[in-house]
Amino acid sequence: MSLALSTTRFAPSPTGRLHLGHAMSAVLSHDFARARGGRFLLRIEDIDSGRAREEHIAGIEEDLCWLGLLWDGPAVRQSRRLALYSEALERLKQRGLIYPCFCTRADIARSATAPHGPEGPLYPGTCRGLAAPDLDRPHAWRLDMVKAMALAGPLEWYDEQAGIVTARPDLLGDVVLARKDAPVSYHLAVTVDDAAQGVTDVIRGRDLFAATHVHRLLQDLLTLPTPDYHHHALLIGTDGERLAKRHGAMALADLRAQGVDPKEIVAALHEGRAPLGFRLSGD
Repeated sequence: MSLALSTTRFAPSPTGRLHLGHAMSAVLSHDFARARGGRFLLRIEDIDSGRAREEHIAGIEEDLCWLGLLWDGPAVRQSRRLALYSEALERLKQRGLIYPCFCTRADIARSATAPHGPEGPLYPGTCRGLAAPDLDRPHAWRLDMVKAMALAGPLEWYDEQAGIVTARPDLLGDVVLARKDAPVSYHLAVTVDDAAQGVTDVIRGRDLFAATHVHRLLQDLLTLPTPDYHHHALLIGTDGERLAKRHGAMALADLRAQGVDPKEIVAALHEGRAPLGFRLSGD
């Protein structure tokens, strides 16, 4: 488990303004590092060039400053780290652990043989083992989960709430590591970045708990260190849904415009309470 000096990170995607759910992760990450005399890093996950916006990056920094959260060093942008991801992908490719996939989401959804996992329908393996794939066609790169797990063997990781967790990346199937529309996926980028930045403790919402199974496998395959994980409860709105951009969660910028005192938000989160009348998942 983590000792005194810890490095945490807050890693939002600049596809919209931050909301209270983001604030919770940022405050908890900031507090964890500062309580241990460690570093709190800001990483901008802007690999989705079709949706990432410069104004949202500026907004993220503005919102964090409004909350009184200062990060160490310059913010790191994933879009400037593509060579690192390409190198990791190539290492997996050379070991025969990834394969090109030409299927669309609609193809997978229509497949009667696609089982469901924690993140939705699992890939049924349509392109696995293609004899002569045409790499001139648009394609993603998927991890051959059976091969990868056989090579890695049994794996574990530590979560503050769950304790020692046996890794079950097979629950997510042959995940995408490089997308058709982007040179890398979330799974690979976050694993490579956390190691490269020396992150010792990953503090994020419980909605990403299942993804950690895959990240633990990738850490083993790429010979990367495994941080400790702290998956916190999620903020739930009055509609019973977790706060998310796609659910139209009110932005911190809107709260600021309404005159909300950021100290009230931060104080509640410091104490493990949901601010402004929201509630925590599990309450």
